[in-house]
Amino acid sequence: MRGEEPRFRAASGGEKIALGNERAEWRVCPRGLSAESVAYSFGVGQDVSFDLELIRRFGMRVHAFDPTPRAIAWVKSQRLPERFVFHDFGVAEYDGTAAFHAPENGAHVSYSVLPRKTGAAETVEAPVHRLRTIQEMLGHARIDLVKMDIEGAEYGVVRDALSSGIEIEQLLVEFHHRWPEVGPQRTKDAVEDLLRAGYEIFDISASGEEYGFRKT
Repeated sequence: MRGEEPRFRAASGGEKIALGNERAEWRVCPRGLSAESVAYSFGVGQDVSFDLELIRRFGMRVHAFDPTPRAIAWVKSQRLPERFVFHDFGVAEYDGTAAFHAPENGAHVSYSVLPRKTGAAETVEAPVHRLRTIQEMLGHARIDLVKMDIEGAEYGVVRDALSSGIEIEQLLVEFHHRWPEVGPQRTKDAVEDLLRAGYEIFDISASGEEYGFRKT
């Protein structure tokens, strides 16, 4: 049902380190990351271990985004450092509002803008902004690192970011080609667009779903 998996290889060379809990782990290239770096983390859920490791290791300020009610409630219940800055809106390929579909399993936290065939009927409306708009709202001249775990919305966001000419030094993306509503071709197209735009793959997770890109 899922068809052939996208087949890409990570470039060799260059240091990379793993940050975050096992189920929220991402690999980054530490070179160039510092307290002056700008990091955006899209898709908080109920695990900010990756974000906290960025803060602990590099001293950077992490702007985290999630417009879904379970994530917002969870963040409000936590004691988080001052350098973790939470925004209760999401990212999309447009500015406006989006309908987020609740997960089928009530114990899960991740909502999706894609209506899943097996999903729950509940939806919530929440604000979303383009990446370019968010950058302008926050007054950042550059973005050093972006992490996106946004449940199928990544394809439109990547396309819009590339078309608007935003410079991102490192881009970490979880692709959702495992979903039958998405399929592998959309991931192949997104990765090839990034490669043509001057990025290289520096990491692919064991699951083949999480990719790390860096600007060459």
